Amino acid sequence: MRIVIAEDDALLREGLALLLRAESLDVVATAENPDDFLRAVDAEQPDVAIVDVRMPPTHTDEGITAAVEARRRRPELAVLVLSAYVEQAFATDLLAQGTARIGYLLKERVGRVEEFLDALHRVAGGGTAIDPEVVAQLLTRTRPDARLQRLSPREREVLALMAEGLGNTAIAERLVVSDGAVHKHIRNIFAKLDLAPTDRTDRRVAAVLHYLDDARHRD
Repeated sequence: MRIVIAEDDALLREGLALLLRAESLDVVATAENPDDFLRAVDAEQPDVAIVDVRMPPTHTDEGITAAVEARRRRPELAVLVLSAYVEQAFATDLLAQGTARIGYLLKERVGRVEEFLDALHRVAGGGTAIDPEVVAQLLTRTRPDARLQRLSPREREVLALMAEGLGNTAIAERLVVSDGAVHKHIRNIFAKLDLAPTDRTDRRVAAVLHYLDDARHRD
């Protein structure tokens, strides 16, 4: 796994590099600003980019903008975004490109090494990894919606774990239920959110994005 890190905080940037190299992962470049990051993506052709949301010069959305541009240049690039706070609009903007090979974690999660590495490998493998705190805050902010109100408390739990990027087996283990029970809950979620199967739409992704998009429009 070839990794590029874009982080303007030198301590966190070097700490991440040391952590990943200690896990025998190949950190091919680090960058402290968006321009250097994009040059590194072009030159090194990484598999994964770890990107801070807020970077120079304005420390607003430069990291997200650079991540979106990096994905435009390399559609197969996995991107794991780090943020000090839950950035609602940034999370939904990034996911609007599609959820494959996308992760969004709070920086505090890096200190929980096993969870951080699990998220990194999940994203690199083509999956999604959304910080549980991000999911919790976005769901809390969601305005009332007739379709969302149809979900039972257990179905909301299942959808929240889907939003974190967990598969059916992982959800079953987290909730201590059978795989069959999880499959039934997900079928119910799709039905209650009026998500019919089509060749062009991933219903699992559509269900998660419905929550996140609804939260964004509340603000």
